[in-house]
Amino acid sequence: MTKGRAGAGPRAAGVVTRAGTLPDTWPSDPSPPGTSSADTEPPSTSSADTAPPGASSAGAEYDVVVVGAGVVGCAIARELARHSPRVALVEASNDVGDGTSKANTAILHTGFDAVPGSLESRLVREGQGLLASYAREAGIPVEPLGALLVAWDEEQAAALPRLADKAVRNGCRTTRILGPEELRAREPHLGPGALAALEVPGESIICPWTTTLAYATQAVASGVDLHLNCRVEKANPGSPHRLVTPRGVLRARYVVNACGLYADAFDALFDRQDFTVTPRRGQLIVFDKFARGLVRHILLPVPSSLGKGVLVAPTVYGNVMLGPTAEDLDDRTATGSTAEGLAALRAQGRRILPALLDEEVTAVYAGLRAATEFDDYRIGAHRALRYVTVGGIRSTGLTASLAIAAHVVELLADSGLDLGAERPLAPVRMPNLGEAFPRPYRDAELIARDPEFGAIVCHCERVTRGEIRDALASAVPPGSLDGLRRRTRARGGRCQGFFCGAAVRAMFEEAEPRWSRR
Repeated sequence: MTKGRAGAGPRAAGVVTRAGTLPDTWPSDPSPPGTSSADTEPPSTSSADTAPPGASSAGAEYDVVVVGAGVVGCAIARELARHSPRVALVEASNDVGDGTSKANTAILHTGFDAVPGSLESRLVREGQGLLASYAREAGIPVEPLGALLVAWDEEQAAALPRLADKAVRNGCRTTRILGPEELRAREPHLGPGALAALEVPGESIICPWTTTLAYATQAVASGVDLHLNCRVEKANPGSPHRLVTPRGVLRARYVVNACGLYADAFDALFDRQDFTVTPRRGQLIVFDKFARGLVRHILLPVPSSLGKGVLVAPTVYGNVMLGPTAEDLDDRTATGSTAEGLAALRAQGRRILPALLDEEVTAVYAGLRAATEFDDYRIGAHRALRYVTVGGIRSTGLTASLAIAAHVVELLADSGLDLGAERPLAPVRMPNLGEAFPRPYRDAELIARDPEFGAIVCHCERVTRGEIRDALASAVPPGSLDGLRRRTRARGGRCQGFFCGAAVRAMFEEAEPRWSRR
């Protein structure tokens, strides 16, 4: 990571906005940190800047604007918050982590099966260690279960030694091949016919929702402005760049494209056509908590050219997950489940773990991954444009997020951004959503101090009024009931809100006026 000058104190917290015109943040200092004299022109309102009626004419000015508040964009904003430049994180949706980041397989990968020597391989390997350490610091639930890559025929069994060698080339030296007897002892509920497995001890499960929210919360607490409901509709590259949104014009000396599924479309606003995103849908089935005792590891298939294939894995919330499918589509909004996709998952699940199909299904969902025509991440700086693209980030992006962020900050510095003095990040400790760690409803001392933590609202997931209250009053509050679910698990259990939905909605609607117009 590129280092700035040490010794600066913490910065005041940033703002979170969801509505209204963007604040006028043009700095009074003619040469603010992160700029050179060539960058500093006063704000102008050319015809190219035209924003919708009612939007601010002066606009908001930043040294760096990160577009896209998924897990990668939030990680980049957090990393930039260590330094002096003024930073904004901009998101089209009404919440952070509301796209690909909310609907993935929630695995903290080792990168054992990445393409050796690729940028993805390096960043996943580095990112795993960074995120595991950060999770302990920030209270993100992680369970290091290890994975078993199960071979179901002779061809797959023959591939295991090659995969073990590939793992070594990716810096993962702890894998080993298990025979059928040891495999059966480790996973007694496996279906018949499993011949062997490659054990990958370092694979873990993690909470993807808390990870994204922790990055965003720490970024805002450390000075980053977060603008939600702020889709960039037009870009006018220049000094500074002008990003036109329905809420006004953003001016940025440097822009980072972390737009996920729309990274290629955003690139086109800067006259770049370096890759094409193909949405790859992954449908998943979530089984009830009674299924948790059926599986001890993350059960992976031998991967194919379309991805890592269908897995069976516990979640940190105590459920068991089956999926994903891998369907290349044209529609970047096609997050619905299909009868065909779910039937295919059930057929594969019946082979992997037959007893799983006898358990209750809690939910089904689908996410879209940003596949491209390339096998590697598409991360690059365009120095003359003062613009960095972060594209082609697939399912490993959660694991690699902190390493991607450090890499992007280095690219910005190499492109001329003066990082200035390095500052300490504001500490953050997130509410725990994981079953393997203490939950508020079981904490007698906490309940004695605040009885709201003893008042259960969502009985399926054991979510208390205190947790919902605190989420609604947090630095980055939810923009919807789904956002509240990702912060608390409320309405996420077997009844899917049938019992608690009205009470949760009432709390949400009571709190919403306090922040919805910010």
